Amino acid sequence: MTEKTLSEPLDSATEAACPVRRWKVPDLAGVDFDPTLAELMREGPVTRIQLPNGEGWAWLVTRYDDVRMVTNDPRFSREAVMEQPVTRLAPHFIPDRGAVGFLDPPDHTRLRRSVASALTTKGVERVREKARRMLDELVDELVQDGPPADLTATVLSPFPIAVICEVMGVPAADRHTMHIWTQLILSSSHGKEISEKAKREMSAYFGDLIALREGSSGEDVASLLGAAVGRGEVTLEEAVGLAVLLQIGGEAVTNNSGQMFYLLLTRPDLLDRLRTEPEIRPRAIDELLRYIPHRSAVGLSRIAVEDVEIKGVRIRAGDPIYVSYLAANRDPEVFPDPETIDLTRSPNPHVSFGFGPHYCPGGQLGRLEEELLVDALLDRLPGLRLAVPPDQVPFRKGALIRGPEALPVTW
Repeated sequence: MTEKTLSEPLDSATEAACPVRRWKVPDLAGVDFDPTLAELMREGPVTRIQLPNGEGWAWLVTRYDDVRMVTNDPRFSREAVMEQPVTRLAPHFIPDRGAVGFLDPPDHTRLRRSVASALTTKGVERVREKARRMLDELVDELVQDGPPADLTATVLSPFPIAVICEVMGVPAADRHTMHIWTQLILSSSHGKEISEKAKREMSAYFGDLIALREGSSGEDVASLLGAAVGRGEVTLEEAVGLAVLLQIGGEAVTNNSGQMFYLLLTRPDLLDRLRTEPEIRPRAIDELLRYIPHRSAVGLSRIAVEDVEIKGVRIRAGDPIYVSYLAANRDPEVFPDPETIDLTRSPNPHVSFGFGPHYCPGGQLGRLEEELLVDALLDRLPGLRLAVPPDQVPFRKGALIRGPEALPVTW
């Protein structure tokens, strides 16, 4: 990589064509699309942004083909982010060296391979019936207690926690603690020290759990990582970093499903169709995943390790670059009439779970959970509806992953 700082001036033509847009990232309610991102999409395929925290500016690509290229091109490195400060959304973001999110192939491939069997279609099917039973128990309690209820607190939060803990091999008694740590890590409103303390505590927990399972033949993630550490294929530090990422990511289903059900409960036409045409539900879930703005702003950046041209713009070695999966999912070249929710859209090659080597390892699991939730809640609660006006549903503040804080419902 060539030596360069983010303060090094661009040539005048690039500076004029790509002014830096300061992206304040407001807390948005419902499924409102970020207006700044919409403007950036209109301004061009490659723009420059400055996020609320970190240093300098970064490139942003929003077109579907460019997003897939950047995320799958070895000329853009996650590992290189460790070497320089980058403008970012989270105030408390401190990458851990060796964490899977900041590794490039082949190390990234080696580490993900150690847990692949738990997260493939076959591995996820292994927990389907257990997940269905856990969900049925939660819905049983919901029905027994009667309306009104907070769907987030009663189902949409405890269900993904139970499922990811099952997949990870975390005992049921520790689910609540895992949930508390995850919420502190994922929120920017508690401050850096509290978030980092939660991350250290979760890391220490998984360090102990994985170390206890060296030589294990279990199929859960902690056992697979323990066995891989025992064979010398990954280090304990690498295993812990991956476990933390997977555990935290598992709770994203709470917010994604919260947005999904908020959307359905405010669009009776869509809800009625899913009730009366259950055969379209798998395809409809893909369309809802494409449409909902599941995160605030952008995720993790990459660094160009050599000069790359994208749509006539030269990205120089050392430049940070972000992709927007939300924008890619609204690209009209790939998704005709992208603002319309088409429950039978086909093909639907959305990138809601990412793309390339860093594709979300829990994508199959998340899709399974959404299918189970839609089936259980629509079939068992045929009168399900919001208990308050849509604008009174509270949405999370300062959250990296968007979703309702509570979803008051009745039936």
